[in-house]
Amino acid sequence: MPSFYEFFAGGGMARAGLGEGWTCLFANDFDARKGLAYQANWGTGGELTVGDIRGLEVGDMPGEPDLVWGSFPCQDLSLAGNGAGLGGERSGTFHAFMGIVSQLADQGRAPALVAVENVCGTLTSRGGKDFEAICRSFAEAGYRYGALVVNAGLFVPQSRPRLFVIGVRDGVGIAPELLSPGPIEPFHTRAVRRAVAALPAGIGDRLVWLNLPTPARRLTTFADLIEDAPDSVAWHDQAETKRLLDLMSPVNAAKVEAARRAGRRMVGGVYRRTRVDAAGDKAQRAEVRFDDVAGCLRTPAGGSSRQIILVVDGPRVRSRLISARETARLMGLPDSYVLPRNYSDAYHLTGDGVAAPVVRHLARHLFEPLVDASGAARRAA
Repeated sequence: MPSFYEFFAGGGMARAGLGEGWTCLFANDFDARKGLAYQANWGTGGELTVGDIRGLEVGDMPGEPDLVWGSFPCQDLSLAGNGAGLGGERSGTFHAFMGIVSQLADQGRAPALVAVENVCGTLTSRGGKDFEAICRSFAEAGYRYGALVVNAGLFVPQSRPRLFVIGVRDGVGIAPELLSPGPIEPFHTRAVRRAVAALPAGIGDRLVWLNLPTPARRLTTFADLIEDAPDSVAWHDQAETKRLLDLMSPVNAAKVEAARRAGRRMVGGVYRRTRVDAAGDKAQRAEVRFDDVAGCLRTPAGGSSRQIILVVDGPRVRSRLISARETARLMGLPDSYVLPRNYSDAYHLTGDGVAAPVVRHLARHLFEPLVDASGAARRAA
């Protein structure tokens, strides 16, 4: 059975995606509240250490992992961030993560695979220097690597594109069917191709185009995941719903009118935005989408980042905050997944996570074949 370490683990969503066929040897997160959620779902067997990754000792990490996973913080890399990139306090923990990989190699425990996940802004952060730094780290650690953008919307009704950089240790054979001679859609996006083309020689030469199959067409819609009687949030009264509708521009109001005439229940995701009007003044607006897909979940640092849902069923229009359970469903987590009782804690947990079905797809079509090849190489040696 393959094994893994999970850093920046949150509630263990990468673990959920890898599934029961994988053994977690070690997990780490800085946030104690997320640690409680991790243990509520995965038990208290001792694999979780809560604390700053920069204070961890590699000697305390057991076994020889096949995969080391890291969904490192995105705040300094996102388009809404401060522009600090990998030099920032939070996203800069990537360097500590790769330092652990290097120390494992020094001890003869280098994992066959290393995978990191982050926002797509990583590709352009600081003019591409941060993506180059990530690729350089993989190359210097002795890994060939591939870059993929996978949108969770292929698996769940949430628009959530994320960058995955997957490293394969030198000496681990990559089967021909796992490679493409060049970039192919949908996972090698234009942004990936531009970022790769800008890599300097010696780093770009280590890149491989990983060949990931496109999944079957998703059948579920946002409306399928909605709770009629959520226990974490309350429905707005009619006056609050009207205030929300009054914040909409004529174009967004027209979307609501079209939803009224759709002949089926329609669920829209609403965000409050600050926009500049025709007079040049700033005004708060409510913007809605009715494409059967939720907007990208984000951590609720402020009221504007909490997604509101608008349920339109003929003439009846209702609104409320998206529920904690709905956010978990949008991350591909089963209803048996234990969420924090506090709504903000639950939203923060899911909004910070990685969509489990994306990890499962990567595991099935890339990780597991590569781990099998690694094991065969060790046995042959």
